[in-house]
Amino acid sequence: MTNSAETKPAWPAMTIAEAHAFLTAPGVPFEMEEKVIRGLKTRVWKNAPPTIRDAFLAGRAHGDKTFLVLDDDRATFESFARASITFAHELIAQGVKKGDRVAIVMRNLPEWPVAFYGAALTGAIVTPLNAWWTGEELEYGLKDSGSKIAIVDAGLLERITEHLDKCPALERVYVARKTDEIADPMIVKFESIVGAVNDWGKLADKPLPDVALDSDDDATIFYTSGTTGKPKGALGTHRNMMSNIMASAISSARTFLRRGEMPPQPDPTAAQRSTLLSVPFFHATGCHAIMSPSLFGGAKIVMMHKWDAERAMQLIEREKITGAGGVPTIAWQLIEHPNRAQYDLSSLEGVSYGGAPSAPELVRKIKEAFPKSSPGNGWGMTETSATFTHHQGEDYEHRPSSCGPAIPVCDLKVIGPKGETLGPNEVGELCGRGPNVVKGYWNKPEATAETFRDGWVHTGDLARIDEEGFCFIIDRAKDMLIRGGENIYCVEVENVLYEHPAVMDAAIVAVPHRTLGEEPGAVVHLKPGATATEDELRHFVAGHLAAFKVPVKVVFWPETLPRNANGKILKTELKKVFANG
Repeated sequence: MTNSAETKPAWPAMTIAEAHAFLTAPGVPFEMEEKVIRGLKTRVWKNAPPTIRDAFLAGRAHGDKTFLVLDDDRATFESFARASITFAHELIAQGVKKGDRVAIVMRNLPEWPVAFYGAALTGAIVTPLNAWWTGEELEYGLKDSGSKIAIVDAGLLERITEHLDKCPALERVYVARKTDEIADPMIVKFESIVGAVNDWGKLADKPLPDVALDSDDDATIFYTSGTTGKPKGALGTHRNMMSNIMASAISSARTFLRRGEMPPQPDPTAAQRSTLLSVPFFHATGCHAIMSPSLFGGAKIVMMHKWDAERAMQLIEREKITGAGGVPTIAWQLIEHPNRAQYDLSSLEGVSYGGAPSAPELVRKIKEAFPKSSPGNGWGMTETSATFTHHQGEDYEHRPSSCGPAIPVCDLKVIGPKGETLGPNEVGELCGRGPNVVKGYWNKPEATAETFRDGWVHTGDLARIDEEGFCFIIDRAKDMLIRGGENIYCVEVENVLYEHPAVMDAAIVAVPHRTLGEEPGAVVHLKPGATATEDELRHFVAGHLAAFKVPVKVVFWPETLPRNANGKILKTELKKVFANG
């Protein structure tokens, strides 16, 4: 018998630069080309779908495969496509034209993607609003965007009903899953247009709307998280969103090359890939980085009404989920759950997350708990249409505190206080450019000019980039503490707290001090069944970091720390626990 090791070609492990050059060479699927976008030469994916409509058509080709799942509701790619086209024709009948804003105010439901793609097929600018916002905040979003149409679910309708009269541009509201009667003629049941989810396949096969679309047409408005000041609407193009389709695929291929293996060829007989969705569609990650690549690639999306670790494990087993994640706390909860062994979670191939720092220990734990899975994380923001860097496999295991290198069509740099480009491993403000960076902020020219300069988005993040191009986020600039003239990077202290075996979730916030200005305070959530004291955690940090970085106080939080839709901890809320001394 011939030894397989003797016949298998030996491929040397590649550097990041070599892997990217190999994967983006002429004639390969990830080939790049140069386009002039808004007057600036920009590298783009040559083979990415030009518009959202093209991705939609590619998704429809997956036919009778299951696309959307929520409890007993299931939609195939074909039934989803029929519902989306039916809704697009309804919007056109109501006078929606290219460039009009159509808002989606809805939690994760199968109707959400139908509303999104139905609106996009008309050439409208789809405007998802945060379903966690109050009625007043939603009123702001509807008025600021000038939305002509809104698609909401029944629960959100109750929240915004009293605000509808204050939105002069709004002409019609479609409400999903409302069971009782509606008296207001402005409000129409979504199901009266497309029917129930499980009946979408019975809809007539209508033609696509005849609307001219271009890669650089306006396509979406996603509002920033608004942790400071009023939210700003990031105006994205079709190209911005479509860039994620290639970004999500190339990282896996790069991982094989980095370990000295050739990426496998696509296998049409392989089991369908599937994602357990634990982030909202109304965020760029859920929409751009999960929904869009899943549609294009024929992957199933399984939704939950709300996150629950045991329910998640039940769904992973039932639906043979291959990918899960969201924020690090979700990964921890799956790993630490006392009933994990009762479920078959062997289908998991990837556990990825972003939006929050994660302890190096988590990478090791994922490999132990899910041996077939590849841990991953990444960095992006609303202004970069989600994915900008990606980190996976052995690279992540070797550099667990990095968010990875920039994807090949993007560039990263770190600048100093005078705007000068800094060298490797120097800490400064992180800036990025690429075909996924949005055009600017909707109707906010001053904020646009401040954040977007010569094609570069100035992130406000403090970071360093090593010699190979791996990015390390040090902190948000506004979250950096200055204690008596000494800089304290919150993430550094948080990472030490995450290393403590009892800590599941941790955040460092500023505690005001009369003479020093501010000192670090810690808010900590412990793992189920674990115990720790304030003195124990302070002593633990003191064993790893300089004394001035040790939290002066530790407060124990009874549940997962509060986060916004982006997965970022709401430190403004946590600061209140220290406000009174």
